[in-house]
Amino acid sequence: MKKIVIHGGGKLRGSINISGSKNASLPILAATLLINEKVILNNVPMVKDILTMVNLLETLGKKILKESHRN
Repeated sequence: MKKIVIHGGGKLRGSINISGSKNASLPILAATLLINEKVILNNVPMVKDILTMVNLLETLGKKILKESHRN
């Protein structure tokens, strides 16, 4: 397990990038069944659970475009 240990009383500065969360993305994907609007999700991790949900949504008639934007 990675951890950050900070010693001292100095103020912290800087920024970090937070990766996408599978557990947050899955219910959002499921909720798209309730609307007929276009939905754009960013920073979704392409793991097996997400790909399975995408396949399920496509089977149910949703059109899904997967784009990879890596910087």
